[in-house]
Amino acid sequence: MRAAGRGQRCALASNEDDADVWGFARDADGLFTPLPEDPGARRMRLAGCRPEGGLRRSADRVGTRCAVAGSADLAILDATGVAMGSYVVNEVTVVDVRPSAHGAGLVDLVVTLWCDSAMPGADGVWELIRTGRLDRTGLWRELAPQDRRAWLSVALLSHEYRRRGRADTPAGRVVTLDGRHIEDRDSFFCAMGEAVNGPGGYWGWNLDALVDCLRGRWGATPPFTLQWADSAGARARLVEQVPTDGGPVLLFDLLVDILEERGTHVLLQ
Repeated sequence: MRAAGRGQRCALASNEDDADVWGFARDADGLFTPLPEDPGARRMRLAGCRPEGGLRRSADRVGTRCAVAGSADLAILDATGVAMGSYVVNEVTVVDVRPSAHGAGLVDLVVTLWCDSAMPGADGVWELIRTGRLDRTGLWRELAPQDRRAWLSVALLSHEYRRRGRADTPAGRVVTLDGRHIEDRDSFFCAMGEAVNGPGGYWGWNLDALVDCLRGRWGATPPFTLQWADSAGARARLVEQVPTDGGPVLLFDLLVDILEERGTHVLLQ
């Protein structure tokens, strides 16, 4: 995909043909708003577009059965037009085309699509990254518990963009995990991601992903030492019973076991 210019908010390209660029939009909304009839369905407005490729063909066939453009990668762009992360969107179909106030030759499109990975609330996290305001740890603590999942999804999708060439820290590092605000799985992963990779950092968002991160390439080279501050408070809150082959285990104990079994020395403080 060719580079976008400043002021562009998102870009689309076919995920079946790298040469099939669909274009850019100066403004966009609706990707993170599920439709009532289907949690994965979206109705998205793309303002200030010059549609190309499959998107152009769909725009030329609005109202017909041939208007489906297909599947695409929808990239979320920073203020300079660089992709911060992307979503796979399916069944992209242009349903309305109008001249755009953004400039001559541009149009505003309304498209329907399907994307259940674009979580409600994630747009606010992307905006923090785009504007440079994701610059201190703990911002996730201000979110309602149900919105922390969206935070983690953006942490994962933006991980490569935010690290951009930085190597993993060497083995033997001491990582300090602040346990004061850890109260469930999602808050553990929010706190752990920031402990390893800084504000908005990613270090898993489920138990399988935690195991993947402990293999390396996600910010820290194992083995390392995890200094878990206020571990007693976290232990008192992480009381979810997690099924395992050996029977139910408290979430706190399971997390410690996973870390230690893969070479991380956990110091409970």
